[in-house]
Amino acid sequence: MPNPARSRGRKVNAGQALALLLSFVLVAVVGGVLAAGLILPGAAVAKGVTNMTTETFDELPTELAESSLPQKSTILAADGKTVLATFYDEDREVVGIDDIAPIMQDAVIATEDKRFYEHAGIDPTGMLRAAAKGALSDSKEGASTLTQQYIKNVLIEQALNKPTEAERKAALEDARGADGTEGVARKLREAKLAISLEQKWSKKEILEKYLNIAQFGINLYGVETAAQKYFSTSAKKLNYLQAATIAGITRSPTAWDPTRNPKDSQDRRDTVLKLMEQQGYITTAEYDKGIATPLKDTLKVQTSTRGCMASASAVAGSGFFCDYVTKVVANDMKSLGKTRADRLAALNRGGLTIKTTIIPKEQKAADKQVKKGVPVKDKTGIGSSIVVVEPGTGKITAMAENRVYNNTSEHGKRETAVNWNADNEYGSASGFPPGSTFKPFTLLQWLKDGHSLNDRIDGRLRKDYNTDQFTACGAKLPSSKWNLHNSEGQGGFMTVQDATKNSVNSGYAEMGKQLDLCDIMKGASELGVHKAGGAAGTGDFDPFPANIIGSQSVAPLTMANAFAAFASGGIYCDPIAISTVTNASGKKFKVPSANCHRELESRIANAMNEGLSHVWEGTAKGVAKPSFATAGKTGTTSENEDTWFVGYTPARSAAVWVGYPNEFKPMKDVTVAGTYIRRMYGSSIAAPTWSRFMTSIRKGEDNPDFTKAGSDELYGKKVYVPYVVGRSAGDAKAILESAGFKVSIDTTPVASDKPAGTVASQSPSGSAPKNTYISLQISDGSQVKPPENQDQNNQDGQNQNPKPGQNDGGKGNGKDKGGPGKR
Repeated sequence: MPNPARSRGRKVNAGQALALLLSFVLVAVVGGVLAAGLILPGAAVAKGVTNMTTETFDELPTELAESSLPQKSTILAADGKTVLATFYDEDREVVGIDDIAPIMQDAVIATEDKRFYEHAGIDPTGMLRAAAKGALSDSKEGASTLTQQYIKNVLIEQALNKPTEAERKAALEDARGADGTEGVARKLREAKLAISLEQKWSKKEILEKYLNIAQFGINLYGVETAAQKYFSTSAKKLNYLQAATIAGITRSPTAWDPTRNPKDSQDRRDTVLKLMEQQGYITTAEYDKGIATPLKDTLKVQTSTRGCMASASAVAGSGFFCDYVTKVVANDMKSLGKTRADRLAALNRGGLTIKTTIIPKEQKAADKQVKKGVPVKDKTGIGSSIVVVEPGTGKITAMAENRVYNNTSEHGKRETAVNWNADNEYGSASGFPPGSTFKPFTLLQWLKDGHSLNDRIDGRLRKDYNTDQFTACGAKLPSSKWNLHNSEGQGGFMTVQDATKNSVNSGYAEMGKQLDLCDIMKGASELGVHKAGGAAGTGDFDPFPANIIGSQSVAPLTMANAFAAFASGGIYCDPIAISTVTNASGKKFKVPSANCHRELESRIANAMNEGLSHVWEGTAKGVAKPSFATAGKTGTTSENEDTWFVGYTPARSAAVWVGYPNEFKPMKDVTVAGTYIRRMYGSSIAAPTWSRFMTSIRKGEDNPDFTKAGSDELYGKKVYVPYVVGRSAGDAKAILESAGFKVSIDTTPVASDKPAGTVASQSPSGSAPKNTYISLQISDGSQVKPPENQDQNNQDGQNQNPKPGQNDGGKGNGKDKGGPGKR
């Protein structure tokens, strides 16, 4: 049974170890390599050359424990071609021997093991010569064959994978030991393993494994990666000059790295060329031409794509998205390992190809427009971010902010790795208060409860707001004063549609009173809305009145993704950044699912789209409206600390945030990008940034319209409104409330031909949805005509006391069984 590879066996002194090695080599020369690999020469023991026993020698391993080589992982854009970044502990891409140019194979053999095809794992002649000169280290006299060098590299890889630092250190010392007893012991181990491997594998297989494991530069492993790095080509296409350069590196990867030490590397290349000529791999003419060619003329060095800091060179501003992807891998990709450490190891060593959802065209536009809105070096230090989601799929197509991505401890003033678009767990930020961009979730519940966009509400600003005026989870909240203000003045009676487009806080407070706050927050939660984590805390938004206007903090990605459910007609998807993950052997790994499902009835989504599409006539009326169907909501916190625009088309949903990233500070009297802004609102920078971005990416694309909202959601299910003109205020109020309406009475008398103190006019009349406010104006009686002659009236046959509905315009008093009459 073969002995498995393991670390040190029993200890021997230097003399004993060298004697055993010499015995081994002598037998290999005289009796053949195979015999030496199987037994310790009995003569050596009998004559006292060493007191090591045959048992000691037999304990040396004959079987090498191998595992897959670490390979670099690559993150790709949605096109499957654009490389955003690579990740690796060792920069390596494993290829087969048929994908390595024959001249590359020849160059390595000429340099490292010219008798490779002649020996059976060890080179006894070379070992004897090296032993005689006391030069058994790998760098002298050719003491180690390619097979032995491969074994050494495998043992080093195994050492690097040990779980603790102490174990790694000990294993590395064992694998690399070059002097004294340790060096001789290692040589014996390598020799015995080499002979065993030569019986197991063909020369072609051994050469392939060596060319993939060997180091060819600083943290550069395998000939494929070296070919790409130094010459921007593949190992299969290398010419003899390129092959000689690479082959010369492996003995001293730092000293002969052509990018670090070009002069020394050229000298080394020329040495390899001479060896290749002497051994017949190239002609004398090729040699002469080669040494006359400056190294610099052959290099075509490829820029490193390692880590997310390199992403910007591929796609502008994509470092933050790249970083988000690595967090998704570490936190959510359970298919890559049970623990976070396992998953990160897979990223850095597993040779993964990770295809993401980012669309380069959209990412470039996002980066451009967010930095146009607030330049990176703007003196204010104000931050801005944008994130984009595809409705109906959850795919994140762009993610940018007005900072330079830098994940090192040494970064500039406007450089950071904090991703403002994401939750704390995925970007280290804690979100921002969404302000009025949270109002749509109250509108959503309003529609779910059977109300309409054109319901009239009492949106007058009050001084007596109290939390006990609101219901949460079926119960009134405890009493606490709530200070509410409008940016839009004192409010008034208005439709819900007007309250939405003009973002009237007092109007939405009134809507909130008529709903259950728990239902509002639940509806938001069903669309993925949650607190951002970190300083913001976790979980759903809490059911208290201030959250009607967005007081707790949320990540922009969460908002963009929630609004995407409106854009898609009611289909909600979790946001996703990864499409596929495969490893070098083609194995596919399960990725986080978008879990798309219908969350909203299409009629509700259609009504939301109608309600939010009028923003361009309201708070964003000064912003360039795109030429295609759009909807959205501006947002501004109470003292202009955070401003937003969250909007969408049927094809894309995007959230833009503007504010100070590290403090809750008002943005007042600031000059941004050369423009003075007295008070920052959602319409100041966020909405224009959104509009510019969406216009640029949707140009030339198919831009469908939203499905029209239904009549019930637009106007409500209308019922007859009793006609109360001419009635006393008290009677009119009672009649209307009994019919299911709310009543607003303007106590300032107006000129009218109705008796003083009676209703002069009402609005609306005819029909309206239940719960609509009916506005009444009271007559001052100034235009009442004097009564005509009583007798004349009697002669006309008129009844002086008509029954209700008989002579009041045919409208009745609300108690008539008949419908409205004609006027």
